[in-house]
Amino acid sequence: MAAPMLRCISRGRRFATPGRSGVLPRGLRESHSGAQGLLAVQKARGLFKEFFPEKGTKTELPELFDHRTAGTVPQTVYCGFDPTADSLHVGHLLALLGLFHFQRAGHNVIALVGGATARLGDPSGRSKEREALAAERVRSNARALRRGLQALAANHQQLFADGRAWGTFTVLDNADWYQKQPLVDFLAAVGGHFRMGTLLSRLSVQTRLKSPEGMSLAEFLYQVLQAYDFYYLFQRYGCRVQLGGSDQLGNIMSGYEFIHKLTGEDVFGISVPLITSTTGAKLGKSAGNAVWLNRNKTSPFELYQFFVRQQDDLVERYLKLFTFLPLPEIDHIMQLHVKEPEKRGPQKRLAAEVTKLVHGQEGLDSAKRCTQALYHSSIDALEVMSDQELKELFKEASFSELVLDPGTSVLDTCRKANAIPDGPRGYRMITEGGVSINHRQVTNPESVLVVGQHILKNGLSLLKIGKRNFYIIKWLQL
Repeated sequence: MAAPMLRCISRGRRFATPGRSGVLPRGLRESHSGAQGLLAVQKARGLFKEFFPEKGTKTELPELFDHRTAGTVPQTVYCGFDPTADSLHVGHLLALLGLFHFQRAGHNVIALVGGATARLGDPSGRSKEREALAAERVRSNARALRRGLQALAANHQQLFADGRAWGTFTVLDNADWYQKQPLVDFLAAVGGHFRMGTLLSRLSVQTRLKSPEGMSLAEFLYQVLQAYDFYYLFQRYGCRVQLGGSDQLGNIMSGYEFIHKLTGEDVFGISVPLITSTTGAKLGKSAGNAVWLNRNKTSPFELYQFFVRQQDDLVERYLKLFTFLPLPEIDHIMQLHVKEPEKRGPQKRLAAEVTKLVHGQEGLDSAKRCTQALYHSSIDALEVMSDQELKELFKEASFSELVLDPGTSVLDTCRKANAIPDGPRGYRMITEGGVSINHRQVTNPESVLVVGQHILKNGLSLLKIGKRNFYIIKWLQL
């Protein structure tokens, strides 16, 4: 009996870029097409790590993406993202970049939000069970992930077009086909096609079964649902390829075996590398070291600085993984870096490319303004910063709204902002040089505030007490 299929599904949102005429630069052509082929190029960049299975029974994986054998028929590729939080993070970016590279080559891609599978919790790469999330929390997270994925797809389409005709980018949610599935019907139709010995042999299962906590039935069945997702997308969208982190290979294998058993057709899995911290820990929410893609959780400035701070021995690899820059251009960037390493050119280019993809041009501009304001004491940058940018940049800063009365002095300002203690001690903090306004030291407590010097054109003042205590003041009724 074939696995049950949902009769109707809400349409995913699609993003496509129309073709444009014109000849691509030679370096770009060599990076994205040519005799090597899409898979070989991304393997060389380090983005594609493993392919499964190594050989198909009827079709080989490279043949699907070779125009000489597949003609002009676009393929469909998918990757899943479970909404265990309300934002994607940097650890998800490589899978997304993989989807984007397929889209840029003219193939259709699907980002699948796991609104159903997140209720179970993926055990892959985990030493203990995930904390259970309430149904409404998962639904809320799923909506946020859909918005995040759509925003990334829109930035990709608007800011990284390369003149080729791209495929579509569709966002779906597997809750759409599980929420109306009766449990017994689903198990009766699907469960008989999975063998317990095979499921138990998966590394993720073996690792958990040997742990003190063991493994719950919900976690154990996760790979069955992921396999069914692959089958569902194969049936409805002709999806033959699943992308996933290298810790997902067991789940991808389950999908391959399930589809091949039911249909006899070949499908494939491609793994992308996991990004780790300097200590070797996987970047993510569970490890507590996530760098989020949602601005409310990690600002464009913080994302930019995360990549600017990457070590020299990683930056070339990250330029190949996290950007669309042609390999000859990356080589040129690295050659310049050898001559002038103090300029950190590769790190800045890496940070700019990723921040632009995640937050758009406005986000990149914001990150650069914040960098100038914080690290280069730029008054010009401070003057054009928004309230939001200042709050993002100085997260620990106290924020005050004050009315500018005639004759307001430096001392009045510091006291109204609760930045200095009352009495002689606070007075001395100013006279002894411990106070600055907008990166300029002030030593006269009785100085009257001057618009354009102490108060910026945007109506803000940045007050610093000592080395690390910041206070943001927004002046009213200027």
